[in-house]
Amino acid sequence: MFLKYLTAGCLFLVAVERSAAKDAVPPGAVEGHLKIISLKPVELAEGKVQKATSESYGEYPLIILSRDRQKEVARITADQKGNYRMALPPGDYILDVQGRGPGRVRAKPQPFTVVSNQTVHLDMDLDTGIR
Repeated sequence: MFLKYLTAGCLFLVAVERSAAKDAVPPGAVEGHLKIISLKPVELAEGKVQKATSESYGEYPLIILSRDRQKEVARITADQKGNYRMALPPGDYILDVQGRGPGRVRAKPQPFTVVSNQTVHLDMDLDTGIR
């Protein structure tokens, strides 16, 4: 009797899994390049001067918001060359920058749409406000 219920339960789970897999929509992706614009060198605590470098990318994570800007969907940090990529479910989003660095961060939020099995390319220019 136990074996009968166990077999029925397993068959039910397999059927549910197949149904969910059939209804699941493959994700798409967003990728691009973050360009940091800083006209003035940054002064460090030791008195040294430095322009924005690959290490600076970590100070400015990119955020992906829902289209209505009410929900943060994801956060991305660009790699050492300023490139980023993230898989997302199909839908409408906004790409913006969360600034933690010195000065006033300016970037134009950019709307984009992710389509299943496709990649959308979106570059972001970031003005650190350091002049």
